[in-house]
Amino acid sequence: MDATLPATQSAIDCPAPASGTRYFDVASMAFVAVYLISQVSSSKLFVIGGLQLPGAAVVFPLSYIFGDILTEVYGYARTRRVIWMGFASAVVMALVLWIVQALPPAPDWPNQAAYEAILGVVPRMVLGSIAAYWAGEFTNSYIMAKMKLLTNGRHLWTRTVGSTVIGQAVDSTVFILIAFAGRLSWASLFQIAATLYLFKVAYEIAATPLTYAIVRWLKRVEGVDVYDRETDFTPFRL
Repeated sequence: MDATLPATQSAIDCPAPASGTRYFDVASMAFVAVYLISQVSSSKLFVIGGLQLPGAAVVFPLSYIFGDILTEVYGYARTRRVIWMGFASAVVMALVLWIVQALPPAPDWPNQAAYEAILGVVPRMVLGSIAAYWAGEFTNSYIMAKMKLLTNGRHLWTRTVGSTVIGQAVDSTVFILIAFAGRLSWASLFQIAATLYLFKVAYEIAATPLTYAIVRWLKRVEGVDVYDRETDFTPFRL
Protein backbone atom coordinates (compact mmCIF):
# COMPACT_ATOMS: atom_id res chain seq x y z
CA MET A 1 0.00 0.00 0.00
CA ASP A 2 1.22 3.49 -0.80
CA ALA A 3 -0.21 6.85 0.17
CA THR A 4 1.27 8.93 -2.61
CA LEU A 5 -0.80 11.18 -4.85
CA PRO A 6 -2.41 9.68 -7.96
CA ALA A 7 -0.44 9.97 -11.19
CA THR A 8 -2.63 12.88 -12.31
CA GLN A 9 -1.31 14.97 -9.41
CA SER A 10 2.27 15.96 -8.82
CA ALA A 11 4.18 15.93 -5.54
CA ILE A 12 5.61 19.28 -4.53
CA ASP A 13 8.56 20.40 -2.50
CA CYS A 14 8.31 22.28 0.78
CA PRO A 15 6.70 24.59 1.64
CA ALA A 16 3.10 23.64 0.87
CA PRO A 17 1.00 26.37 -0.78
CA ALA A 18 -1.63 28.16 1.27
CA SER A 19 -4.34 26.62 -0.93
CA GLY A 20 -3.33 23.20 0.36
CA THR A 21 -3.95 23.85 4.04
CA ARG A 22 -7.70 23.45 4.26
CA TYR A 23 -7.48 20.91 7.09
CA PHE A 24 -4.06 21.79 8.45
CA ASP A 25 -5.48 23.77 11.37
CA VAL A 26 -7.85 20.91 12.26
CA ALA A 27 -5.02 18.37 12.32
CA SER A 28 -2.82 20.78 14.27
CA MET A 29 -5.45 21.43 16.93
CA ALA A 30 -6.14 17.71 17.25
CA PHE A 31 -2.41 17.07 17.74
CA VAL A 32 -2.08 19.68 20.51
CA ALA A 33 -5.37 18.67 22.16
CA VAL A 34 -4.35 15.01 22.33
CA TYR A 35 -1.04 15.95 23.94
CA LEU A 36 -2.63 18.19 26.58
CA ILE A 37 -5.32 15.61 27.36
CA SER A 38 -2.60 13.02 27.86
CA GLN A 39 -0.87 15.28 30.37
CA VAL A 40 -4.00 15.64 32.49
CA SER A 41 -4.95 11.95 32.29
CA SER A 42 -1.48 10.71 33.21
CA SER A 43 -2.13 11.08 36.95
CA LYS A 44 -4.16 7.86 37.04
CA LEU A 45 -2.55 4.45 36.82
CA PHE A 46 -4.49 1.47 35.51
CA VAL A 47 -3.80 -2.23 35.04
CA ILE A 48 -4.64 -4.16 31.90
CA GLY A 49 -3.36 -7.61 31.00
CA GLY A 50 -1.13 -7.52 34.05
CA LEU A 51 0.59 -4.33 32.85
CA GLN A 52 0.51 -1.14 34.91
CA LEU A 53 0.21 1.93 32.71
CA PRO A 54 -0.52 5.65 33.18
CA GLY A 55 -3.82 7.01 31.92
CA ALA A 56 -1.94 8.93 29.25
CA ALA A 57 -1.19 5.63 27.50
CA VAL A 58 -4.80 5.61 26.27
CA VAL A 59 -4.43 8.75 24.20
CA PHE A 60 -0.77 9.85 24.04
CA PRO A 61 0.23 7.49 21.19
CA LEU A 62 -2.30 9.36 19.06
CA SER A 63 0.00 12.39 19.16
CA TYR A 64 2.59 10.37 17.22
CA ILE A 65 -0.05 9.28 14.75
CA PHE A 66 -1.10 12.89 14.19
CA GLY A 67 2.58 13.85 13.97
CA ASP A 68 3.09 11.23 11.26
CA ILE A 69 0.07 12.49 9.34
CA LEU A 70 1.15 16.14 9.58
CA THR A 71 4.72 15.39 8.46
CA GLU A 72 3.66 13.05 5.66
CA VAL A 73 1.11 15.43 4.15
CA TYR A 74 2.35 18.93 5.04
CA GLY A 75 6.06 18.36 5.64
CA TYR A 76 8.54 18.81 8.46
CA ALA A 77 8.65 22.60 8.34
CA ARG A 78 4.94 23.01 9.08
CA THR A 79 4.92 20.18 11.60
CA ARG A 80 7.79 21.85 13.45
CA ARG A 81 5.51 24.82 14.16
CA VAL A 82 2.82 22.50 15.51
CA ILE A 83 5.29 20.72 17.79
CA TRP A 84 6.35 24.08 19.22
CA MET A 85 2.68 25.02 19.69
CA GLY A 86 2.20 21.85 21.73
CA PHE A 87 5.33 22.58 23.73
CA ALA A 88 4.26 26.14 24.53
CA SER A 89 0.74 25.01 25.41
CA ALA A 90 2.09 22.39 27.83
CA VAL A 91 4.30 24.96 29.54
CA VAL A 92 1.41 27.39 29.93
CA MET A 93 -0.88 24.64 31.24
CA ALA A 94 1.71 23.54 33.80
CA LEU A 95 2.22 27.12 34.99
CA VAL A 96 -1.53 27.73 35.34
CA LEU A 97 -2.07 24.46 37.23
CA TRP A 98 0.85 25.29 39.53
CA ILE A 99 -0.44 28.82 40.23
CA VAL A 100 -3.94 27.53 40.96
CA GLN A 101 -2.45 24.86 43.22
CA ALA A 102 -0.46 27.46 45.14
CA LEU A 103 -3.40 29.84 45.65
CA PRO A 104 -4.98 29.49 49.11
CA PRO A 105 -8.20 27.45 48.91
CA ALA A 106 -11.52 29.00 49.90
CA PRO A 107 -12.52 28.17 53.50
CA ASP A 108 -15.56 26.17 52.37
CA TRP A 109 -13.77 24.30 49.57
CA PRO A 110 -12.58 20.90 50.88
CA ASN A 111 -10.91 19.55 47.74
CA GLN A 112 -7.39 21.02 47.89
CA ALA A 113 -5.83 17.62 48.56
CA ALA A 114 -7.81 16.05 45.71
CA TYR A 115 -6.74 18.83 43.35
CA GLU A 116 -3.09 18.35 44.27
CA ALA A 117 -3.39 14.58 43.84
CA ILE A 118 -4.92 14.79 40.36
CA LEU A 119 -3.79 18.11 38.86
CA GLY A 120 -0.97 19.04 41.18
CA VAL A 121 2.28 19.99 39.48
CA VAL A 122 5.31 17.89 40.39
CA PRO A 123 8.21 19.84 38.79
CA ARG A 124 10.33 16.81 37.98
CA MET A 125 7.43 14.97 36.35
CA VAL A 126 6.41 18.03 34.33
CA LEU A 127 9.97 18.66 33.18
CA GLY A 128 10.37 15.03 32.19
CA SER A 129 7.10 14.99 30.29
CA ILE A 130 7.72 18.20 28.35
CA ALA A 131 11.35 17.34 27.55
CA ALA A 132 10.34 13.85 26.41
CA TYR A 133 7.59 15.25 24.19
CA TRP A 134 9.96 17.77 22.60
CA ALA A 135 12.74 15.27 21.92
CA GLY A 136 10.45 12.43 20.86
CA GLU A 137 8.21 14.41 18.53
CA PHE A 138 11.07 16.13 16.73
CA THR A 139 12.87 12.80 16.35
CA ASN A 140 9.70 11.22 14.97
CA SER A 141 9.04 14.02 12.49
CA TYR A 142 12.66 14.19 11.33
CA ILE A 143 12.87 10.46 10.64
CA MET A 144 9.47 10.50 8.96
CA ALA A 145 10.51 13.27 6.57
CA LYS A 146 13.94 11.80 5.81
CA MET A 147 12.54 8.32 5.19
CA LYS A 148 9.99 9.79 2.78
CA LEU A 149 12.87 11.14 0.71
CA LEU A 150 14.74 7.82 0.88
CA THR A 151 11.69 5.80 -0.18
CA ASN A 152 10.56 8.43 -2.71
CA GLY A 153 7.17 8.53 -1.01
CA ARG A 154 6.49 4.80 -1.21
CA HIS A 155 5.70 2.34 1.58
CA LEU A 156 4.16 4.70 4.10
CA TRP A 157 4.03 1.98 6.75
CA THR A 158 7.83 1.81 6.90
CA ARG A 159 7.91 5.50 7.81
CA THR A 160 5.10 5.50 10.33
CA VAL A 161 6.40 2.44 12.16
CA GLY A 162 10.11 3.25 11.75
CA SER A 163 9.76 6.83 13.00
CA THR A 164 7.65 5.69 15.94
CA VAL A 165 10.12 2.95 16.92
CA ILE A 166 12.88 5.57 17.27
CA GLY A 167 10.76 8.51 18.44
CA GLN A 168 9.02 6.56 21.18
CA ALA A 169 12.34 5.13 22.35
CA VAL A 170 13.66 8.67 22.76
CA ASP A 171 10.43 9.82 24.43
CA SER A 172 10.25 6.95 26.93
CA THR A 173 13.95 7.10 27.80
CA VAL A 174 14.02 10.86 28.38
CA PHE A 175 10.86 10.81 30.49
CA ILE A 176 11.86 7.88 32.68
CA LEU A 177 15.37 9.24 33.31
CA ILE A 178 14.26 12.76 34.20
CA ALA A 179 11.17 11.80 36.19
CA PHE A 180 12.38 8.72 38.07
CA ALA A 181 16.19 8.34 37.99
CA GLY A 182 17.46 8.10 41.57
CA ARG A 183 14.00 7.34 42.91
CA LEU A 184 13.64 3.82 41.50
CA SER A 185 16.09 1.01 40.84
CA TRP A 186 17.54 0.67 37.35
CA ALA A 187 15.66 -2.61 36.95
CA SER A 188 12.36 -0.87 37.72
CA LEU A 189 13.21 2.02 35.40
CA PHE A 190 13.94 -0.39 32.56
CA GLN A 191 10.73 -2.34 33.19
CA ILE A 192 8.57 0.81 33.18
CA ALA A 193 10.28 2.24 30.11
CA ALA A 194 10.08 -1.05 28.20
CA THR A 195 6.40 -1.53 29.03
CA LEU A 196 5.47 1.98 27.92
CA TYR A 197 7.60 1.72 24.80
CA LEU A 198 6.19 -1.60 23.63
CA PHE A 199 2.64 -0.47 24.30
CA LYS A 200 3.09 2.73 22.29
CA VAL A 201 4.73 0.98 19.33
CA ALA A 202 2.02 -1.70 19.28
CA TYR A 203 -0.57 1.11 19.35
CA GLU A 204 1.04 2.73 16.30
CA ILE A 205 1.20 -0.53 14.36
CA ALA A 206 -2.46 -1.29 15.11
CA ALA A 207 -3.43 2.19 13.89
CA THR A 208 -1.55 1.88 10.57
CA PRO A 209 -4.69 1.24 8.46
CA LEU A 210 -6.35 4.33 9.95
CA THR A 211 -3.20 6.39 9.30
CA TYR A 212 -3.19 5.24 5.67
CA ALA A 213 -6.83 6.20 5.23
CA ILE A 214 -6.42 9.69 6.71
CA VAL A 215 -3.20 10.40 4.80
CA ARG A 216 -4.68 9.33 1.46
CA TRP A 217 -7.81 11.39 2.09
CA LEU A 218 -5.88 14.52 3.11
CA LYS A 219 -3.53 14.30 0.13
CA ARG A 220 -6.49 13.97 -2.19
CA VAL A 221 -8.61 16.82 -0.78
CA GLU A 222 -5.65 19.13 -0.08
CA GLY A 223 -3.85 18.39 -3.34
CA VAL A 224 -0.45 18.35 -1.65
CA ASP A 225 2.23 15.78 -0.92
CA VAL A 226 5.18 17.65 0.56
CA TYR A 227 8.76 16.41 0.19
CA ASP A 228 11.27 18.18 2.46
CA ARG A 229 14.09 18.33 -0.06
CA GLU A 230 15.08 21.92 0.69
CA THR A 231 14.00 22.06 4.32
CA ASP A 232 16.27 23.23 7.13
CA PHE A 233 15.76 20.46 9.69
CA THR A 234 16.91 22.36 12.75
CA PRO A 235 14.18 22.24 15.41
CA PHE A 236 15.16 25.68 16.73
CA ARG A 237 13.06 27.83 14.42
CA LEU A 238 9.45 28.44 13.51
